[in-house]
Amino acid sequence: MVLASLRARWAGFLGAFVAVALGVALIAATGVGLAASVRAPEREPVRFADSPVVVAGRDTLTVPVRRGPEVRHVTKRLVHPHPVDNELLRELRHLGPLSPGRPHPAQTRTDRTAPDAVGLDAPAARVRAVVAASGTGARVLTGADRRRVDPDTERDARALVAVNAFLGTAGGVAAFVSAFVTASTFAFVVALRRREFGLLRAAGASRGQVRRWLLAEALAVGAVASAAGCAGGAWAAPVLARALVDTEVAPPWFTVDGGPAGFAWTWWPYQLAFWTGLLVALAGSWSAARRAGRVSPVEALREASLDTGVMPLGRRVAGAVLLAGGVGLLAWTLWTEPSDLLKRKTYTTQPMILSTGVAALAPVLVRYVVALFRRPRLRFGGSAGAAGGRKEGPRGPRSRGAGPSRPRSWATVARIARANAAGSVRRTAAVAAPVLVTVATAGCLLGSAATVGAAKATEARDRTAAQLIVTGDDLRQPGRIPGATVAASASTAVFVREDGDTALLRAEARAVTDPAAFAATHRLPVVAGDLRRLDDRSIVVNEEWERHRVGEHVDVWLGDGRRTRLRIAAVLARGTGDNGAYVTARNAPAAPLDRVDVRLRDGADATAVAAALRTTGGQVRTAGEWLAAEYPGMKHQTRLGLQMLLALCLAYTAISLASTQLMTAPVRAPELRSLRLLGAAPGQIRLVVAAEAVLAVAVGAVLGLAVTLVGLGGLSAGLARLSAPAGVVVPWDVMGACVGVLAVVAVGAGVVGCRRQAA
Repeated sequence: MVLASLRARWAGFLGAFVAVALGVALIAATGVGLAASVRAPEREPVRFADSPVVVAGRDTLTVPVRRGPEVRHVTKRLVHPHPVDNELLRELRHLGPLSPGRPHPAQTRTDRTAPDAVGLDAPAARVRAVVAASGTGARVLTGADRRRVDPDTERDARALVAVNAFLGTAGGVAAFVSAFVTASTFAFVVALRRREFGLLRAAGASRGQVRRWLLAEALAVGAVASAAGCAGGAWAAPVLARALVDTEVAPPWFTVDGGPAGFAWTWWPYQLAFWTGLLVALAGSWSAARRAGRVSPVEALREASLDTGVMPLGRRVAGAVLLAGGVGLLAWTLWTEPSDLLKRKTYTTQPMILSTGVAALAPVLVRYVVALFRRPRLRFGGSAGAAGGRKEGPRGPRSRGAGPSRPRSWATVARIARANAAGSVRRTAAVAAPVLVTVATAGCLLGSAATVGAAKATEARDRTAAQLIVTGDDLRQPGRIPGATVAASASTAVFVREDGDTALLRAEARAVTDPAAFAATHRLPVVAGDLRRLDDRSIVVNEEWERHRVGEHVDVWLGDGRRTRLRIAAVLARGTGDNGAYVTARNAPAAPLDRVDVRLRDGADATAVAAALRTTGGQVRTAGEWLAAEYPGMKHQTRLGLQMLLALCLAYTAISLASTQLMTAPVRAPELRSLRLLGAAPGQIRLVVAAEAVLAVAVGAVLGLAVTLVGLGGLSAGLARLSAPAGVVVPWDVMGACVGVLAVVAVGAGVVGCRRQAA
């Protein structure tokens, strides 16, 4: 019976099948990518390829923290690894000749007499014994571990973290959208088959039999679609990896293929994808099956074409809870931790909750949104009396004047489409809900990323008082330059215990050579204290720190692992996250100089100053050029990654719209035949169907825009609480393009599906 039903209604289940298959394929592909991004590929050492044993300086910091009644030790990687101790070097020379290898970029020019690592050809056991006796905490590396001192190891690890975050987001979006489309499709299928279920109930079928029938259909569709999706995921995984590399989201060496540079075949992504797809299909049909089991024979047989009672109490409660939960979570995050609103995982998940809540209440909201599209009073000709006086006759609108008939025809089409959309709220909601999800996803993802990027760019521009900026990996300290105030600084970090000494946190920082000059070339958002009072025994923090009162002392571990106690000289606003800590250069002696800010005095020759700055070995740019390069609003890789996610949502929605429109075509046959009997031409019927599809897409766009405005409004409020620029960037172009594509799909599928009834 189940197989016969699937064969007879294959078109109705096609949308759910494709949605589940695509979702499983993407989950499998992203799972394989995640397996590949867990760690960097095993590549051969480069720096010490000819040395079987490498001795490197200490590169970790271990600090005790309290975890309840116990004391545990937390280990963090140092920002500036220690060089190999000179006494240890003398002992190692007795074992064999030492090879310093290529210098590590973290080593400054003055530190190169004490290398960060050395290689030697000696038995590893003897080397370990010598290192252990030295008590310096140095590391002995052999085999593939020798790569840990290669310059690009940390860069590879950071790249893999970015890939991991993107693939995790893509997998989550795929699971959400596929579950949403599948549940919406099954719910609409049940709505279209109410009379059939009523006949089955009248023939003696029990509620449980009807429910088991629908669940068996979902099980069959889900199993076949999941299997097809796993096969598609195996094909799509290498394609996805190449696309990530081509778009610079992943590093050039990233691959998911097996082999020496890749990763072996693994089964867990396909197991996860298959069972997720099957669970999505069953979960999506569960609510619809319960609803089908409650259909009574009399209710189904006497039901009119006009939708009534389309929102059961359970769905109203679920929609209200989801909507209230989404808004409440947004308000709670805004009140307790507004900086979380700037993170991708937050502005990715919160729109999902809001979209699901609004979509659940869509049948109730449809009539109110459709009412917004009322036809305005039309006027033709030079005056209202000559061309526009209209009366409503018993057979519809008629004109007293000799105005043209085409405007009246368009008005009639619009009025019929609006009446159909308001009367058939199930059909309208089934089209509007996927559009809502796509528009909200496009608006919230791209809008949030663009808003945060614009806020960071504005914040950086407001903080910069310099006219020239010099950057480079290892700059030389500039001397005195006539007519200019020069402030050199280096990137570093500090570690601090917070949350009642239960957590060890790393805080990005900058090491300042001259605090007075730095204050003259920067306009930092100081809320307390004075940046010019920064010295070797003090630190500048922001409001995010647990201790952030001027004059208070904090215990910190510097970037090289030294513990010190510093006084807070000034406190900065939290901002978008770039307002880090500031220490003096003496508290970060191993940090290589990487930036010089220069402010010109009145009458200074900018060309001569720039020529003098080039002797530092860095790139000299104006402040505007540097800001445009470092703060483009939204990074190219981020934009491409989000556009890939949006393309996924758009594909899902297009499938759902086409499936819904094709499913409704046979059901609309009596309605369209009635229009033909009233004198409507086939072209006019197609216009009515097209107008109704456009109106349903417009309803979804309005609801999606509402979700977008709520999400971006919360983000703007969060930026304001962080004392950051709180403007909002709404991606109108992307949202408009999505609505246009979906309108074309909905109109095309609707017209094609009703072509026989309109003939």
